[in-house]
Amino acid sequence: MTKTSTRIGDEHSLWGIDMGGTKIEGVILKSAKDPEVLYRDRLPTESDKGYDHMLGQVKRLIDKMKADANFTPARIGFGTPGTLDPKRGVMKNCNTTAMNGRPMKTDLEKLLGLPIEMANDADCFALAEARYGVVKEQFPNARVVFGVIMGTGVGGGIVIDGKPIIGLQGIAGEWGHNFLDESGGPCYCGKTGCVEKVIAGPALEKYYFDETGNKKPLKDIVALAESKVDPTAQKTMLRLVEFYGKALSVIVNILDPDVIVIGGGVGNIDLLYDRGLDALRKYVFNNALDTPVVRPLLGDSAGVIGAAFLVS
Repeated sequence: MTKTSTRIGDEHSLWGIDMGGTKIEGVILKSAKDPEVLYRDRLPTESDKGYDHMLGQVKRLIDKMKADANFTPARIGFGTPGTLDPKRGVMKNCNTTAMNGRPMKTDLEKLLGLPIEMANDADCFALAEARYGVVKEQFPNARVVFGVIMGTGVGGGIVIDGKPIIGLQGIAGEWGHNFLDESGGPCYCGKTGCVEKVIAGPALEKYYFDETGNKKPLKDIVALAESKVDPTAQKTMLRLVEFYGKALSVIVNILDPDVIVIGGGVGNIDLLYDRGLDALRKYVFNNALDTPVVRPLLGDSAGVIGAAFLVS
């Protein structure tokens, strides 16, 4: 998009930045009440060049957005692949490891000359689907939303009355590092048997490999299970379903959300929405399962749109 003399957006517009491991994406939404996407752009993160370079890439993108939009926002929302520790003011639990231990919110505010709001990618996913996506469309009266990301890792975010719940330590919703089963083995977080080590994509691929000695991507394992030609693939999926129900029942028992939205690559597996619900029903502390468990609507757009909603 080239520079224009016409202003894109106004003081009601929402600006968001999604800091991914490979790309930094920016968006401008028309307003909180009418979140039409007016502008999108992206740059490579280039995290291998270090923390300062990444911040420079953020500034480059925002400078370009301001020039193209002919406007400067009052503040910007940021989604990150980790968590800002509310007490210590530094990043933690980032898979883009150059961010860990760094005062990224403070550094960005100094660099940009603007106040920012920050939350992790799972919070932004949940917020986007609650305010603009499947929850807004299908469950407009929902107050409590739990957003799940099941992909290479497992994360979660909580939104209540349209606002993300970050928590005292910045870890609200992080069900991926609850204990689930010893068979998951050691986790990078220092514990053993975390949810992430049992039902994330790499964990499922590892289970299949350990059982067969054959290394296959998850999509092939799913296809083999669906075609019913590979008993170990079927066993892998049934294991996923059982532990998914057991892990998610903890969320339902504690939070009792109005809606659960399942995102991420593993979240595309159809079994989670029939046999997975049977497993959840079996473990939840109730005589029925009334909780809707649904697929998202926004796809890859959820992170950056949720980041923009942080400033609304």
